[in-house]
Amino acid sequence: MANIGIFYASAGGNTKIITDALVEAFDIDEESVISMEDDYDDIEQFDDFDVLFIGSSTWGQGDTHFEWVDPMLEIAEDADFSGKKVAFFGAGDSKKHGEHFCSALGKLYKTFTKVGATPIGFVDKEDYSYEFSLAEMDGKLCGLGIDEHNEADKTQARIENWITVLKDALEA
Repeated sequence: MANIGIFYASAGGNTKIITDALVEAFDIDEESVISMEDDYDDIEQFDDFDVLFIGSSTWGQGDTHFEWVDPMLEIAEDADFSGKKVAFFGAGDSKKHGEHFCSALGKLYKTFTKVGATPIGFVDKEDYSYEFSLAEMDGKLCGLGIDEHNEADKTQARIENWITVLKDALEA
């Protein structure tokens, strides 16, 4: 199997729910799980992995978690992720912030794909209810979004379905 690294930021713990499920489903060791708050040093850490699972909650006007701001600028300026597969995940609030639901995923998508990463893990948007999202592309979300505030009852099934999508994409 490909060498997988998880890079995530989770202030309230909701994005960590997905991180923990990915660790279990893909049998990822803890050295390959990088908390942007605690473990991230520089963009060279991405070099060790063929597949990147990138997680962030969405803040304010659709922004990534603040711990992603500097790394995203570094990636945009000085990275080449050609040959890497990348999947995006995170948490949002479809009611209180429905005009920016999981838009952080769209911003991460833009950053990583501009430097050559190949995105995987798109999710059908039909199971979601929100006004707008930068993560929406051609009728799908560019990754897994969960809403623990309003749709916690859907989280487990969404994660399980997404893991199946990822496994299929990595076997292809």
